[in-house]
Amino acid sequence: MDWNRLISSQRFGKEGVPRDERERRSDFQRDYDRLIFSAAFRRMQNKTQVFPLPGSVFVHNRLTHSLEVSSVGRSLGTDVADRLIDRHGETVRSALQNLSPIVSAACLAHDMGNPPFGHSGESAVRTYFTEAEGERLHNLFSEQQWQDLAHFDGNANTFRLLTHQFAGQRKGGFVMTYSALASVVKYPFSSTLAGKKSKFGFFAAEQHDYEHIANSLGIPCLERTHDGAVRYARHPLVYLVEAADDICYEVMDIEDAFKLRILSFEETQDLLMAFFDEATQRQMRAAYPDDKDRGDRIVYYRTCVIGALERACVDVFVEHEQEILNGTFTGTLIDHIPEREREAYKRCSELAVKRIYKAQVVTDIELAGYHIIYTLLGLMVDAVLHPKRAYSRLLLGQASAQYALTEGTEAERIFHVVDYLTGMTDVFALDLYRKINGHQLPTV
Repeated sequence: MDWNRLISSQRFGKEGVPRDERERRSDFQRDYDRLIFSAAFRRMQNKTQVFPLPGSVFVHNRLTHSLEVSSVGRSLGTDVADRLIDRHGETVRSALQNLSPIVSAACLAHDMGNPPFGHSGESAVRTYFTEAEGERLHNLFSEQQWQDLAHFDGNANTFRLLTHQFAGQRKGGFVMTYSALASVVKYPFSSTLAGKKSKFGFFAAEQHDYEHIANSLGIPCLERTHDGAVRYARHPLVYLVEAADDICYEVMDIEDAFKLRILSFEETQDLLMAFFDEATQRQMRAAYPDDKDRGDRIVYYRTCVIGALERACVDVFVEHEQEILNGTFTGTLIDHIPEREREAYKRCSELAVKRIYKAQVVTDIELAGYHIIYTLLGLMVDAVLHPKRAYSRLLLGQASAQYALTEGTEAERIFHVVDYLTGMTDVFALDLYRKINGHQLPTV
């Protein structure tokens, strides 16, 4: 792959349309602005990251997480660009100077396709179509469409949200640049190649769109099966988006767990200090001695960890640039950072699984969220398959016209239901569930 081809300001859905010469922002800055002013982005303020929303102690939601990931991604893009321009000179300057805004915009968008209630919402969609009453619908779909639902993943749904033309919307969804869109696709292959893991990059409905973008940017296709499934190499900037996400969710989940008293101060301090050698630890303790507020000390230590991980990931990316451009780099950037930092990160991950993600306050919201999404999905699917029933008409009337729940084939209408449900906030899904079950009457 070639940097000068990988960085393209071509807009999906506005191919061939000349740029407005009055516009002073770069095309990639405009990507960022389109996202941050969008309703889909605002809705993330009421989507669960890990812990329930909101309590007496403020913790991260999808929106604050995405803003932080975008900030780290901007730093990664800036530092990598500077290092690579020093290496390659003027031949790549005009392309690489755009790395920071592209990565920052892609980071901003990376979670926009996630359904309410986080991973339990994804699991509810998958389970409905594979383990219960939804199995009877298998014959309505092509095999790849069915696998899209059986492996339903927020990553693929993000690409759909950004590119799909919903009813009444302009062609190309958000009309973002090719480079930003490609940088969002963490798993650039079809659902039929996902194996046991429910991770893939695009639904069958958007596969042609992704192929067009990838081919235009010179991203090589690594595999094409007899049934039309494809696997591409990653756009190099995906590694930076992924690293920014990995850094933020792991470190910030530890801080949130401390705030909620799931982890003690001593446990949290030990986890964060483990990223540094003894000399650096002494400097950090001197900067925030024991008489300082414990919460402020944890925030300072967390800041130091994020900075250290960011620098380490930049080093890995620059060191392995050619492998990344060849499509032969394996694993994540975090997998290749120095041993001390890597082991400290692993320790945080293992503790998070044992103590944070299985904490009752987390599993309670997962149980409730799973049931809410599963129930709403079953009712809405039945409604679009039998739209003339009186109850179906009432239920379908709840949805915005942009989802076109009564248009297209039965398979398309079911995908429109998934679009509708995954676009909800946690509170909206809960309110609709309560109304449908008669647990809450609307107020005037």
